[in-house]
Amino acid sequence: MNALPLILTVFIACVVEAVEALTIVLATGITREWRSTFQGMAAALLALAVITAAVGPAVSELPLTALRVVVGALLAVFGLQWLRKAVLRATGYQALHDEASAYLREVAAAEAAAKEARRGVTDWYSFTLAFKGVLLEGLEVVFIVITFGDNQKDIGAAVIGAAAAIIVVTIVGIAVRAPLTKVPENWMKLAVGVMLTSFGTFWGAEGAGVRWPGNDAALLVVIPAVALVAAACILWLNSRTAARTVSAPQSEVVGS
Repeated sequence: MNALPLILTVFIACVVEAVEALTIVLATGITREWRSTFQGMAAALLALAVITAAVGPAVSELPLTALRVVVGALLAVFGLQWLRKAVLRATGYQALHDEASAYLREVAAAEAAAKEARRGVTDWYSFTLAFKGVLLEGLEVVFIVITFGDNQKDIGAAVIGAAAAIIVVTIVGIAVRAPLTKVPENWMKLAVGVMLTSFGTFWGAEGAGVRWPGNDAALLVVIPAVALVAAACILWLNSRTAARTVSAPQSEVVGS
């Protein structure tokens, strides 16, 4: 596979995670204390570096066939979950993820929490909240980088995509000092769901012994096919919603 599609896929997936981590960090730092917040971020990044150093080489040592079956299945499961949520949100069956509301909830919780110094940290709440937020979102970034990079034997390209996403989101977040509410997060999640499902299906089948026509070029068919299925689901659910809206007044008239 060309490195550019890999970089773009990892970039889009990591932007979503970086935006969610940024929301927690901004709410904590602005409301509470930046020093303890940065300490929590630093501790989380250190933990992620250790995890990556331990897990990355171990994953690389696995036989490529077994790796593609396992990772392909995991990516397909995650991708389908992302697709399901994105489709439901796009059609109104599930509320859109509101980054502004999430930010306000974090702010309210931060304002209500008591300030307590512990283990050399002046505000333990800020430290732990930033640590948990960055660590949890960071683990997903690490998973994406390792799985995509190892499967394509191009960790460098995956790291470039992840690093670019984190840098871009961080710079924009610092510039506006507010949650990135203008980011079309649901459509990005839909795109990521399509990519994860496509790559998971491709790698899982390849690990199981399937020989795709054209090898990696088959992804140029698999990805649009998954996207078309997602689009068809959105159109179908929207049509159901429209049909219910039209039939509701008629049933009211009959009932009266």
